[in-house]
Amino acid sequence: MSYRNACWTIAARAPAAFLEAIPEHPLLAQVLYTRGFTTPAAVRAFLDGEHAALENPFLLRDMDVAVERIWQALRRRETLCVYGDFDADGVSSTALLVSTLQALGGRVGPYLPDRVDEGYGLHNDAILRIAAQAQLLITVDCGIRANAEIASAHKHNLDVIVTDHHLPGNDLPPALAVINPQRPECASRFPKLAGVGVAFRLAQALLRTAAQETGMAPEQAAEVEASLLDLVALGTVADLMPLVGQNRSLVRRGLATLNQTARTGLQALLAQADLRPGRVDAAAISFRIAPRLNAAGRLDDARLAYRLLRTQDVPEAQKLAATLERLNEQRRSLTETAQTQAEAQLAPLFEQDPAILIAHSPHFKPGIVGLVAGRLVERHYRPAVVIHEEAETARGSARSIPEFNISQALDQLAPLLIRHGGHHLAAGFTLHRAQLPAFCEALAAVAASALADRAALRPQLAIDAVTTLPELTWGLVEQLARLEPTGSENPPATLLLRNVRVHSHRTVGEGKHLRLWVGPENNGASMEAIAFHQSEWAGRLGEGSRLDLAFQLESNEWQGSRRIQLNVQGLRPAAP
Repeated sequence: MSYRNACWTIAARAPAAFLEAIPEHPLLAQVLYTRGFTTPAAVRAFLDGEHAALENPFLLRDMDVAVERIWQALRRRETLCVYGDFDADGVSSTALLVSTLQALGGRVGPYLPDRVDEGYGLHNDAILRIAAQAQLLITVDCGIRANAEIASAHKHNLDVIVTDHHLPGNDLPPALAVINPQRPECASRFPKLAGVGVAFRLAQALLRTAAQETGMAPEQAAEVEASLLDLVALGTVADLMPLVGQNRSLVRRGLATLNQTARTGLQALLAQADLRPGRVDAAAISFRIAPRLNAAGRLDDARLAYRLLRTQDVPEAQKLAATLERLNEQRRSLTETAQTQAEAQLAPLFEQDPAILIAHSPHFKPGIVGLVAGRLVERHYRPAVVIHEEAETARGSARSIPEFNISQALDQLAPLLIRHGGHHLAAGFTLHRAQLPAFCEALAAVAASALADRAALRPQLAIDAVTTLPELTWGLVEQLARLEPTGSENPPATLLLRNVRVHSHRTVGEGKHLRLWVGPENNGASMEAIAFHQSEWAGRLGEGSRLDLAFQLESNEWQGSRRIQLNVQGLRPAAP
């Protein structure tokens, strides 16, 4: 999120009694208090973070039914199909469950729909092809709203088990089992699993049943279960799921597995992304690994990413990693072009301060419309919808802000849509092209009603603690790293320096970013800071300018050397 024109909120200082009771660094204790960990026990549970990963997978509704039917299929030597999605979460989910079923001796194959020819979710044509070969279909990261398609599968003697994490509709699909932590009656107590997290819970249940009932050694079952955690980390972080609770526990363990992965394909991908084993964190997944995996489904075939996650052949892995690198570069270029086109289309509307930004064109590539929508949200802080027009249909992706639940908005417009689904901040949909004008008008009206006070719409920059330059040491860097893995709902600590002097500054990155050296006085030691996408400040600063800096403390490694760097989230002239 861009924090231009943001409203800064500075957390209240933690009580002295709390800070005295916590043995950790006072700034780390302050950050944890700000985030709701207000007792020593809560702080310890968060920092240890392992217990939630061990939750009983059978607490998920319908898990027992699904496990019984899958084991029936395994004993009968039936053919199973795992039906996934074309993004990193869906591909990771598919690879995870196929690997698990094969480890249990299953006859199983994957199905990943084509983004252009089929789009998201289950499709009747695919079901007909699968029903001709398989007896059991298991969805991952999709299926929760595919009521008609699953009914069709039953007519063709194809049993269906749904595992998904998207919001259910009013009626659940008529599957044998529907495993979704967002079901209101689900007892798992954690509704925020990624699609790959739900698939992992199913894998856990199958493997633990195998260890108890089929003669598989418990050590072997545990080894297979642990080997899947790198895929859980990939899918969970890539899908921007909250890194709290069970997700944080799973991703922590998954990162440990990923940093010593035995997967030949991931080893090749890490090398292609210039990531060394042992240095892969959640940020590396978000910005370097996930975009490459997603590029396959966006611009070519998601099966390229699936094959990369599954292959153990070194030449094939290197070839696939190079292909994903090329596709990712192409994705960057196409996104830049489409964003320019969308901004030009929307320009006449900005003076009217629209509640939602809606851009549509046959020239937008379907694989990058979600990325463009996300950039529009970041730049303008309005919900945004970007739509690819086809001959008879149109497919769109929506991204939103916390003040507007885009999934609920699409639910209100369901009569105009062929299919839709998603979360409160991100969703996708398909509609007949003839309905596009009515849809745009209706969605604009829904947004205008929900966001009537648009003058109040500003991003919130939450500052965890106020600090001083002498406190910014390597020891503090190491202490704040204990918040990892950081991401959605568990961001890196944002600290505030007041009234620091700018010693020097310059723009970098082709003039897009601002690099500063700040310190207490002209002759004092300076500290390096980088403000991404904030180069407009360069013309407003001179030597001796004083600023308040909101930043995240990080270690910057370049050509073998490490230094402390301030990653600036927001800056403003210092108060008198």
